[in-house]
Amino acid sequence: MDKIIHLDSIIKNYKVGTQVVKALRSVSLDIYKGEYVAIMGASGSGKSTLMNIIGCLDTPTNGSYILNNKDVSRLSDDQLAEIRNTEIGFIFQTFNLLPRNSALENVMLPLVYAGVRKNDRKIRAGDTLSDVGLSDRMEHRPSELSGGQRQRVAIARALVNNPSLLLADEPTGNLDSIISEEIMKLFADIHKHGNSLIVVTHEESIAKHAHRIIRLKDGEIERDEVNPDPVY
Repeated sequence: MDKIIHLDSIIKNYKVGTQVVKALRSVSLDIYKGEYVAIMGASGSGKSTLMNIIGCLDTPTNGSYILNNKDVSRLSDDQLAEIRNTEIGFIFQTFNLLPRNSALENVMLPLVYAGVRKNDRKIRAGDTLSDVGLSDRMEHRPSELSGGQRQRVAIARALVNNPSLLLADEPTGNLDSIISEEIMKLFADIHKHGNSLIVVTHEESIAKHAHRIIRLKDGEIERDEVNPDPVY
């Protein structure tokens, strides 16, 4: 299998006043195309820092990060923004939808940044919303949608640019258990279509859907194991 992510000896330090906080301590990790991975850890374990580096939202203090055969460790802010828009689809706990825009307009937004023509944007965004079960909610604004529907809009927005990687940060954190299960079933379907998927979570019930579970503690990988019996 081809690697989509290669992290080599990633260190991330933060200065807090006169102290240096070591958030990641020489983390090395390979993730392959088509994998479904959960990254777990308690508060302070380094999982959010690792997610930010994988998502090109932050850069390491030391070490190298190869994403889809590109060294992104030392790119400029503009170059990282381009990588985020073309290579990574983000799904957040708080949805991060524009409140005054319709579901269709929210999903079209990454295509605007990618320079896709307006008619093509509408077609692609509409098709992607249909794929996540929202063909009858395209003109609704976020305030007119349930939490589960808003997360489906966010998933469609993440998918619309056909990214190399989907990165979900606590994607069910604002949802009840029934809707959470529906979202995880949707993730399973997305993975079956060949997408590479990383879910960052502190919940065992969510991590059990992944085919591989990476556990962080004190800025280091404590365990990296195959899940022999993923849910669904």
